[in-house]
Amino acid sequence: MKKAKAKIDYNNTVIKIRGLEKSFEDYAVLRGIDLDLYQGENLVVLGRSGSGKSVLIKLVSGLLKPDKGSIEVLGQDVRSITEKELQVLRIRIGFSFQNSALYDSMTVRKNLEFPLVRNRKHLTRKEIDSAVETVLDAVGLSQTLNQMPAELSGGQRKRIGIARTLILNPEIMLYDEPTAGLDPITCIEINDLINEVQQRFKTSSIIITHDLTCAKSTGDRIAMLIDGQFQRVGSFEEVFDTTDERIKPFYDYNFTD
Repeated sequence: MKKAKAKIDYNNTVIKIRGLEKSFEDYAVLRGIDLDLYQGENLVVLGRSGSGKSVLIKLVSGLLKPDKGSIEVLGQDVRSITEKELQVLRIRIGFSFQNSALYDSMTVRKNLEFPLVRNRKHLTRKEIDSAVETVLDAVGLSQTLNQMPAELSGGQRKRIGIARTLILNPEIMLYDEPTAGLDPITCIEINDLINEVQQRFKTSSIIITHDLTCAKSTGDRIAMLIDGQFQRVGSFEEVFDTTDERIKPFYDYNFTD
């Protein structure tokens, strides 16, 4: 499916990162990066395994603390807010984990209800049921309502994980390797779903991946992370229109004629 043109508000920055650094012992993972995510944009952070992509979104969501630099998310400085304020902010951020992070002992319905019951205590049973139906319809899996996660395929689990994230109507989506471990056809379906979520739920997203097909299919803009810094940022074509030997082999490996 060809990606529909997104309505991006370049005057509204929902994530603003400046001079971000993060090291683990003597290994510098992020070395002073700057990044903006605009309202309504799908931004792909592309890089090899171990390049610091997943560390970046853990810093954005406050799961890790930076060594230096600033991170503003929806106008709030993640470094300086209280733990209670951070918990409130996280409700506005959807985190789609690589392994889907479903509770194996719960049905699909119970998995989807869990964040609502935990964070929207005032909702009626009718409102909860309606929210569950809406997100299941959005990911095309209404028929799985009473199934257990073990009965689902890898692609279905990924979709249910996204649905559970969407049920709180987040303003920002963080996708961690959304196509990892999936077959090529299911990868295409997940890429299409990410684009559909952007259009239908008006989300702004950071998509972490080393899958160039995912990057090309979903990204309005690509940021190439190499050696702890963004070496190239722009459209897919702009990023790979280069003779840089750190970038060209990455493309050739994924798109060999």
